Amino acid sequence: MKHGLAAVLIGAVVVAFSVPLALSQDDSSTDTYRQLDLFATVFERVRADYVEEVSDEELVEAAISGMLASLDPHSSYLDQDSFQDMQVQTRGSFGGLGIEVTMENGVVVVVSPIDDTPAAAAGLQANDRIISIDGEPVLEMDGLSEAVELMRGPVGTDVVLTIQREDQEPFDVSITRDVIRIQSVRYRAEAGGIGYIRISSFTEQTDAGLEDAVANLREEMGDNLIGFVLDLRNNPGGLLDQAVLVADAFLEQGEIVSTRSRHEEDSTRYNARAGDLAEGLPLVVLINSGSASASEIVAGALQDHRRAVLLGTRSFGKGSVQTVVPLPGHGAMRLTTARYYTPSGRSIQALGIEPDIEVHQANLEEVEVQRRYEADLRGALDNPDNSPEGVDPADGEPGAGASVGDGQPFDYQLSRAIDLIRGVSLFAERMASP
Repeated sequence: MKHGLAAVLIGAVVVAFSVPLALSQDDSSTDTYRQLDLFATVFERVRADYVEEVSDEELVEAAISGMLASLDPHSSYLDQDSFQDMQVQTRGSFGGLGIEVTMENGVVVVVSPIDDTPAAAAGLQANDRIISIDGEPVLEMDGLSEAVELMRGPVGTDVVLTIQREDQEPFDVSITRDVIRIQSVRYRAEAGGIGYIRISSFTEQTDAGLEDAVANLREEMGDNLIGFVLDLRNNPGGLLDQAVLVADAFLEQGEIVSTRSRHEEDSTRYNARAGDLAEGLPLVVLINSGSASASEIVAGALQDHRRAVLLGTRSFGKGSVQTVVPLPGHGAMRLTTARYYTPSGRSIQALGIEPDIEVHQANLEEVEVQRRYEADLRGALDNPDNSPEGVDPADGEPGAGASVGDGQPFDYQLSRAIDLIRGVSLFAERMASP
């Protein structure tokens, strides 16, 4: 249906160029023809008098790109190379360095290196600023797209990035390009019976990866499994259908998300099917300002149905849906065609999703404190149960909540999520005890 609409619109433009203004009796149509006539006038003047020769294809593509970019930040024109790259990325494999970037104040900023990629192996970190690429200053480049294009290249070739890291002098990092295969779902067993599942993006492989993760955690942990942490932090989104499947995996019934377009007949509702992959175990979802689009669909659905507790910081706030319309022989256009709404009917566009429990990322430092207990007092009575004297009631396993396993750096938000699941599980056990 979308392709049919695109074909109609393109055909209308072609006809508009060929119909004389005098044939139109409708004022709005006449105005449209005037604007198209203006475009044709500018087009002819540029191709005839611009200081350097520019091909018709370059001019038309630039005009289309400008038209789409003026609509909103997410509508854009994709030339053939960009369209192919996008198709490959959604399948979970592409060539490059393995780095997610954005642009701030004319500088390329690392959002995060992707696990097990050349960028991660080279030690790039979130918030690193790339100030030059192969010696060419980023400030002199024409936006993020040019910078990204320079970082791409044949597999096996090197690129030198000049990095500005906080409180350090700029330094160079040489990285060898490679084929990047994104494993969108990763998991591990945490101490205390918690299954940790990280979804880094929503690709064609995500739903199957989630099912495998839960199955493997159940097999590994058995009856010790008491709950799951679903980590959607810094997940920029991806495929809508995969977001729906991931939310559906934890819901028994009800609406997951609805999309509302300009034309009511194109609006859609997606509903959950019976079956909870977690079988009712407690679920905590981690979000932050890097959680966008498809991540927010999942988080919003689980929050509205009270299936999960959201912990972290406010999400990005991208509440729109883009449709990619192929243009045969000319790449594709990515067009914002709808807004999406969570099951409760709220739009998160430009607002984001507020977590149920706000927890900012933090670094903790243990402070030595001299403590005294009853057992330390002179003449204190012995415990009739012969319990060891001088035991610190704060000792035991509280620090286990800070474990992230596999030598990973301490993650305060994850630690709080683990503690929350343990508390819920413990409370449920005590309520069930006679």
